[in-house]
Amino acid sequence: QVQLVESGGGLVQPGGSLRLSCAASGRTYGNLAMGWFRQAPGKEREFVAGITWSGGTTSYADSVKGRFTISRDNAKNTVVLQMNRLKLDDAAVYYCVGTWRPLSQVASLWEYWGQGTQVTVSA
Repeated sequence: QVQLVESGGGLVQPGGSLRLSCAASGRTYGNLAMGWFRQAPGKEREFVAGITWSGGTTSYADSVKGRFTISRDNAKNTVVLQMNRLKLDDAAVYYCVGTWRPLSQVASLWEYWGQGTQVTVSA
Protein backbone atom coordinates (compact mmCIF):
# COMPACT_ATOMS: atom_id res chain seq x y z
CA GLN A 1 0.00 0.00 0.00
CA VAL A 2 0.97 3.61 -0.53
CA GLN A 3 0.03 6.52 1.69
CA LEU A 4 -0.04 10.06 0.31
CA VAL A 5 -0.13 13.27 2.32
CA GLU A 6 -0.52 16.68 0.67
CA SER A 7 0.59 20.05 1.97
CA GLY A 8 0.93 23.60 0.72
CA GLY A 9 -2.61 24.63 -0.06
CA GLY A 10 -3.95 28.01 0.92
CA LEU A 11 -5.34 31.32 -0.23
CA VAL A 12 -3.80 33.19 -3.12
CA GLN A 13 -4.81 36.10 -5.31
CA PRO A 14 -5.34 35.67 -9.05
CA GLY A 15 -2.00 35.77 -10.79
CA GLY A 16 -0.20 34.46 -7.74
CA SER A 17 1.67 31.20 -7.12
CA LEU A 18 1.41 28.23 -4.81
CA ARG A 19 3.53 25.14 -4.35
CA LEU A 20 1.85 21.88 -3.40
CA SER A 21 3.84 18.99 -2.01
CA CYS A 22 2.95 15.35 -1.56
CA ALA A 23 4.85 12.95 0.67
CA ALA A 24 4.54 9.27 -0.16
CA SER A 25 5.16 6.42 2.26
CA GLY A 26 4.73 2.69 2.26
CA ARG A 27 5.45 0.72 -0.88
CA THR A 28 6.98 3.57 -2.84
CA TYR A 29 9.67 1.69 -4.73
CA GLY A 30 9.16 0.54 -8.27
CA ASN A 31 7.37 2.23 -11.12
CA LEU A 32 4.91 4.30 -9.13
CA ALA A 33 3.62 7.14 -11.26
CA MET A 34 2.29 10.09 -9.32
CA GLY A 35 0.12 13.03 -10.10
CA TRP A 36 -2.53 15.51 -9.09
CA PHE A 37 -6.26 15.75 -9.56
CA ARG A 38 -8.55 18.51 -8.42
CA GLN A 39 -12.21 18.91 -7.63
CA ALA A 40 -14.15 22.14 -7.38
CA PRO A 41 -17.58 22.36 -5.74
CA GLY A 42 -20.27 20.92 -7.99
CA LYS A 43 -17.75 19.62 -10.49
CA GLU A 44 -16.20 16.24 -11.21
CA ARG A 45 -12.66 15.43 -10.31
CA GLU A 46 -10.33 16.39 -13.10
CA PHE A 47 -6.78 15.46 -13.97
CA VAL A 48 -4.22 18.19 -13.45
CA ALA A 49 -0.77 16.68 -13.97
CA GLY A 50 1.12 13.41 -13.81
CA ILE A 51 4.71 12.23 -13.80
CA THR A 52 6.32 8.84 -14.31
CA TRP A 53 8.64 7.18 -11.79
CA SER A 54 11.74 8.33 -13.63
CA GLY A 55 10.38 11.82 -14.11
CA GLY A 56 11.10 11.48 -17.79
CA THR A 57 7.50 11.81 -18.85
CA THR A 58 4.98 14.34 -17.65
CA SER A 59 1.41 15.03 -18.63
CA TYR A 60 -0.74 18.09 -18.06
CA ALA A 61 -4.33 19.09 -18.50
CA ASP A 62 -4.70 21.66 -21.26
CA SER A 63 -6.08 24.15 -18.75
CA VAL A 64 -2.82 24.24 -16.78
CA LYS A 65 -0.17 23.78 -19.46
CA GLY A 66 2.43 26.51 -19.30
CA ARG A 67 1.38 27.53 -15.80
CA PHE A 68 1.83 24.41 -13.66
CA THR A 69 4.91 22.23 -13.34
CA ILE A 70 5.08 18.79 -11.76
CA SER A 71 8.31 17.32 -10.45
CA ARG A 72 9.41 14.57 -8.10
CA ASP A 73 12.29 13.62 -5.85
CA ASN A 74 12.37 9.85 -5.45
CA ALA A 75 15.09 10.03 -2.80
CA LYS A 76 12.65 11.98 -0.63
CA ASN A 77 9.51 10.23 -1.92
CA THR A 78 7.92 13.55 -2.75
CA VAL A 79 6.13 15.07 -5.69
CA VAL A 80 5.65 18.80 -6.12
CA LEU A 81 3.15 20.81 -8.13
CA GLN A 82 4.32 24.36 -8.76
CA MET A 83 1.34 26.48 -9.72
CA ASN A 84 1.95 29.89 -11.29
CA ARG A 85 -0.38 32.54 -12.72
CA LEU A 86 -3.28 31.08 -10.81
CA LYS A 87 -6.78 31.80 -12.00
CA LEU A 88 -10.12 31.84 -10.24
CA ASP A 89 -10.97 28.58 -12.03
CA ASP A 90 -8.00 26.86 -10.38
CA ALA A 91 -9.69 26.99 -6.99
CA ALA A 92 -10.41 23.44 -5.84
CA VAL A 93 -9.37 20.68 -3.51
CA TYR A 94 -6.19 19.20 -4.94
CA TYR A 95 -5.49 15.50 -4.49
CA CYS A 96 -2.17 13.75 -4.77
CA VAL A 97 -2.50 10.41 -6.55
CA GLY A 98 -0.38 7.38 -7.33
CA THR A 99 -0.65 4.45 -9.70
CA TRP A 100 1.31 1.44 -10.88
CA ARG A 101 -0.34 1.83 -14.28
CA PRO A 102 0.80 4.14 -17.06
CA LEU A 103 -0.10 7.79 -16.74
CA SER A 104 -3.77 8.43 -17.32
CA GLN A 105 -6.20 11.30 -17.08
CA VAL A 106 -8.91 8.92 -15.86
CA ALA A 107 -9.46 9.16 -12.12
CA SER A 108 -10.54 5.54 -11.68
CA LEU A 109 -7.17 4.31 -12.97
CA TRP A 110 -5.28 5.84 -10.05
CA GLU A 111 -5.15 3.46 -7.07
CA TYR A 112 -3.93 5.76 -4.32
CA TRP A 113 -5.36 9.09 -3.20
CA GLY A 114 -4.38 11.56 -0.55
CA GLN A 115 -6.90 13.41 1.61
CA GLY A 116 -6.65 16.59 -0.43
CA THR A 117 -5.54 20.14 0.19
CA GLN A 118 -7.64 23.23 -0.43
CA VAL A 119 -6.51 25.87 -2.91
CA THR A 120 -8.51 29.08 -2.82
CA VAL A 121 -8.02 31.75 -5.46
CA SER A 122 -9.69 35.00 -4.59
CA ALA A 123 -9.12 38.70 -4.90
